[in-house]
Amino acid sequence: MSAAAAKPILYSYFRSSCSWRVRTALALKGISYDLVPVNLIKDGGQQFSAEFKALNPMQQVPALKIDGIILSQSLAIINYLEETRPNPRLLPQDPKKRAQVRMIADHIVSGIQPLQNLSVLKQIGEKKMEWAQNCITSGFQVFQVQSEAAEVTLGPEKLKDPKDYHNYTLEQILQQTAGRYCVGDEVSMADLCLVPQVANAERFKVDMGPYPTITRINKALLELEAFKISHPSRQPDTPAELRA
Repeated sequence: MSAAAAKPILYSYFRSSCSWRVRTALALKGISYDLVPVNLIKDGGQQFSAEFKALNPMQQVPALKIDGIILSQSLAIINYLEETRPNPRLLPQDPKKRAQVRMIADHIVSGIQPLQNLSVLKQIGEKKMEWAQNCITSGFQVFQVQSEAAEVTLGPEKLKDPKDYHNYTLEQILQQTAGRYCVGDEVSMADLCLVPQVANAERFKVDMGPYPTITRINKALLELEAFKISHPSRQPDTPAELRA
């Protein structure tokens, strides 16, 4: 069997938000794959082993071996899957909705999750719970919308002065974009990013009361089979005490 035709291999950690996004994308698209667990804590972090560094020099999960190449970074992987296996689609056909999906995904992936991931929390020490709560709460509350993007993301009627910069909460953004899910009624890349981030919020005991739209969307997504089977509680490397 050629490398391009081989079954994909996902290097993943059960609790990794980034790995969870990719597991869900693979599930939604019906892509069968083999999973290789990479424990981010055991032995000082298996991602730092020479073997894994040779696979992914960034020493992070996920990494996906597919079509004869190795990809890292969750959104890069999801975009590759979208371009090579477009059904069902995770990016809307409408360019404005597609921009909204990317906006929400980037906000979560770049603006919230990296600030409370494992490597950062290790540096924080005893105050890691407070730090994580502040990072997540700030991310849910503060969303910078620049004038160039405003007409695409919110519509010109939402900004009285297009020259102004406004702060919008993610909750407010979703109130404008959501149907059943983050953007309309189709599951998108934004949803793949939202669910793991809400799980992190719950893990770090963030009060979700101020975010009813986020909570509603998350609940609807967790009812879908793809999100159930990709959940951290149902992975091969999930510790027994955390299994569903």
